[in-house]
Amino acid sequence: MAIIRASCPDCGDVELTSRDVTVRVNSSTNEGSYAFQCPECQLAVSKAAEPRIIDLLVSSGVELFVWTVPAELMEERTGPPICYDDLLQFHYQLQQETWFDQVTETAINPDLVLGSEEL
Repeated sequence: MAIIRASCPDCGDVELTSRDVTVRVNSSTNEGSYAFQCPECQLAVSKAAEPRIIDLLVSSGVELFVWTVPAELMEERTGPPICYDDLLQFHYQLQQETWFDQVTETAINPDLVLGSEEL
């Protein structure tokens, strides 16, 4: 098992095994990082890594996780962002027996505003 030297922001240089480190690569952008828990202070550490570092870690036996950006993050956003009042209003509506019908009606007719009636 390979010994890997990494740097903890609190403790400085530490030695790890390949089991102590994980590598994550975003399949969309090919950006990568590695993460470990410091063996001295138990701090969770994550650092960005260039492809050559990723390749070196993986060839040393570090487990590779490939992930993709959730599709929801790529959706076009329309309208104003939700605010605290919107969240409270939605919470109130979930307390009503007809909440599902109201949400369904809003999805079918987007011109309706959820909870626009007087409270």
